[in-house]
Amino acid sequence: MSIKAYKYRFYPTAEQENLLRRTLGCARLVYNKALSARTEAWYRDQKRVSYKDTSKMLTEWKKEAELSFLKAVSSVALQQGLRHLQGAFTNFFAGRAKYPNFKKKRNGGSAEFTKAAFRYVDGQVYLAKCAEPLPIRWSRLLPANVEPSTITVKLSPAGRWTVSLLVDVDIEPLPPVEKQIGIDLGISALLTLSDGEKVANPKGFKAKFRKLRKAQKALSRRVKGSNNRHKARLQVARVHAEIADTRKDMLHKLTTRLVQENQLIAVEDLAVKNMVKNHCLAQAISDASWGELVRQLEYKCDWYGRTLVKIDRWFPSSKRCSSCGHTVNKLPLNIRSWDCPECGVQHDRDINAAINILAAGRAVEVCGASVRPERA
Repeated sequence: MSIKAYKYRFYPTAEQENLLRRTLGCARLVYNKALSARTEAWYRDQKRVSYKDTSKMLTEWKKEAELSFLKAVSSVALQQGLRHLQGAFTNFFAGRAKYPNFKKKRNGGSAEFTKAAFRYVDGQVYLAKCAEPLPIRWSRLLPANVEPSTITVKLSPAGRWTVSLLVDVDIEPLPPVEKQIGIDLGISALLTLSDGEKVANPKGFKAKFRKLRKAQKALSRRVKGSNNRHKARLQVARVHAEIADTRKDMLHKLTTRLVQENQLIAVEDLAVKNMVKNHCLAQAISDASWGELVRQLEYKCDWYGRTLVKIDRWFPSSKRCSSCGHTVNKLPLNIRSWDCPECGVQHDRDINAAINILAAGRAVEVCGASVRPERA
């Protein structure tokens, strides 16, 4: 069994939108109050506040007259917000994430509902305290004989409502194939494959840059707090949503094709967070979205019975000759092709790197060999 999320757009009625906006607002308020309480307790008394403590705080907050409106929304969404805050602190103390931030209204928001707070009847979703089903646009049907375990309602900064249904499904592995591929990630060419194919980088941000610049200039001229500024902010958010949608659509189609056609996929394990600290390349690297591409390859390979091998980031894939194995000392980024001083073979920098990545991936898969270069 695999956990899979199905995401859909929906267009709530005026009554439903009013209830959902109040639910998102209450969930955001509870999250921020709990984060503030935990932060204050640590700086004041060096005390860690647990999830159980914040749950008790929530019970007391509901008894206060000025916070009595918390009773008008589903308590499950509020409790799930506290659980998410606990997860954020767990990741922070484990060194996997930064300190949690306060949530802002302009970023939209989300609310999570477990089985106690919704009903799934005859293909319709009924949320707690809502008499009518959500008017979901079913772009694809859920698998037969499955019911959602969790439902998440989200409002994007662009004003779009989406609902995500989490279900347990059986995913059949794809039939085995013999083809194996090595992938070199880049900017001018998003992917360079070991068979010589190069996938162009669509550069979605650059394509929408002028439109985004125009919308942001209009936003900067509006008076803060005015209705026109709110409209201009929505326009900026819509442009950002267009960029993100284009990028996600391209990545999903590309990764699905790679997983369908190849049994083994070898890719570099790049430190993207460190690479974007280079201000000259940060925008191009972020637009390429290498991290999301590798993430999609990971879970799709797991779903469909493929093998994904990550090569050590220090492996000299570009500087090593794929014919004789000779490694040059230096190879600046501006050199896109080079001749091996040992065997004289001319290499395209990216294709040579992809071939070496595939060879290293095969070695790791077969014998678990380390491909990290030895250092004195």
